[in-house]
Amino acid sequence: MTTSLSGSGSGTQTPGREPTGSRPARRASSHDAPITLTGLAVKVILLGLTAGIAVWAAFPLIDAERWAGLALLLATTAGLFYLYLTRRHVPAKYLVPGTLFLIAFQIVPVLYTASTAFTNFGDGHRGTKDAAIVAIQIASVKQVPGSSEYALSVATQGDPATGALVFLVSDPQTGKVSAGDASGLRELDAADVTVAAGGKVTAAEGYTVLNVGQASARSEEITALVVPTDSGALRSSGLSRAYEGKAVRAYDKGCDCIRDAESGKTWTADADTGAFVAADGERLAQGWKVNVGLRNFSRVLTDPDISGPFFGTLLWNFAFALGSTGFTFVLGMAIALALHSPRMRGTNIYRVLLILPYAMPSFAMLLVWRDMFNTDFGLINNLFGLGVDWFGQDWSARVAVILVQLWLGYPYMFLVATGALQAIPRELTEATSVDGASAWQSFRSVTLPLLLVALSPLLISSFAFNFNNFNAIYLTTEGGPFPADNPTSGATDLLITYTYRLAFGAQGAEYGLAAAVSIFIFTIVAVVSAVSFRRTRQQEEVYS
Repeated sequence: MTTSLSGSGSGTQTPGREPTGSRPARRASSHDAPITLTGLAVKVILLGLTAGIAVWAAFPLIDAERWAGLALLLATTAGLFYLYLTRRHVPAKYLVPGTLFLIAFQIVPVLYTASTAFTNFGDGHRGTKDAAIVAIQIASVKQVPGSSEYALSVATQGDPATGALVFLVSDPQTGKVSAGDASGLRELDAADVTVAAGGKVTAAEGYTVLNVGQASARSEEITALVVPTDSGALRSSGLSRAYEGKAVRAYDKGCDCIRDAESGKTWTADADTGAFVAADGERLAQGWKVNVGLRNFSRVLTDPDISGPFFGTLLWNFAFALGSTGFTFVLGMAIALALHSPRMRGTNIYRVLLILPYAMPSFAMLLVWRDMFNTDFGLINNLFGLGVDWFGQDWSARVAVILVQLWLGYPYMFLVATGALQAIPRELTEATSVDGASAWQSFRSVTLPLLLVALSPLLISSFAFNFNNFNAIYLTTEGGPFPADNPTSGATDLLITYTYRLAFGAQGAEYGLAAAVSIFIFTIVAVVSAVSFRRTRQQEEVYS
């Protein structure tokens, strides 16, 4: 009897091949997901934008010879292209964009602010020492006997009202036309300009020549513009003439000082402060940026003109942040409790009405409230028959801003408290009632602790927000009222508005000092938040 070995069953095996029934099925992978046409188009567009931004950012780095920055830019761009042109590293595709934005918009600004706090960066101390010397020499240019004079036309590159100013001058001897700005003179092609009789330029390719009215509107800028030349500098004399003057002050490398040729006075370079200082203590306005170590921080703590306002402002800052957060929480929670009662009818209508302040733009509402507190025409005084100068006295101004914050902030607390109350089981409060507890005892022992556990992170974030609530102060009182002897620190100033006035005030910007105050603000808020979050975790452990 012959047995067949060529059956077609599943056990059939051909030498050198796997059994047809034992081969495992291949799992589908995310790498095998088909790329749709839309997805491909989006990827191409985004990578094209990335390449465009990289090219745009590369040229300034090359001009400034920032090779380390250029290398970092190229490495980042290449890394992004590799990441999104391969099917590998799927988690990184989601993490990298957020990380880059975190670095660009959080870490870099914080590090830059911290580094600025250790310098004297500000008005008169923005550039290098060489740039300061050039600026001092150019600013001292005066017309001297025999100075060359030129017919002047004032032009701009772009909008006549806002474009960069340019002097168009023609040499009376050679007839050549040149364009000059703060970077120097450059000769123009004769075919590109139109010159009237007398040498005045009436048209030039790439420039907009200003008429008398347009030039008059920018007369201060025209007077301030100084164009460096090989033998001095070019300045305007009116709107139609320019002269090439000589610098009265010059830098002497031997003594590292600035000498005035007319008076003979000298200003010696002070490397510690980044300024040229005379023997009598006079400083030239133009200096340069230097590292000052901890000097800005010590000024905040020890300089009476700064430390006094700083610590006074700090106390009010805490009072404002605590008052704004505490009062809005109490009012919002009280309203939420009232509407949470099962005996309350029409709660939806009440809720819509109560959140209206939260739905309105706070920027506009702050300006409206400022007018409502007007002494003579404000709604508050007229409605209640008062004659209070709300923004003229320290404490009335502080009460006013707290009231404004209460109106703006309670809807938010009402919303979050309503959500937290709905998450608390009614059985807990009913159990306390069965045990004979009063409504107050039930609220104090059960409802409030559970609310605080749920809302503590929001209260901490609200405190941090109010601690730096620039708009609430600047749009209502602008930090005032101010004492007669100190126009930089007002009764309602927060540290953030005080810092803003230091950085951008009319008395000259002090970015280094403002950055130091910002570091103090960051440290205070970070410490308060850390301590509060630790106590919150302890509460969660108790009630969990």
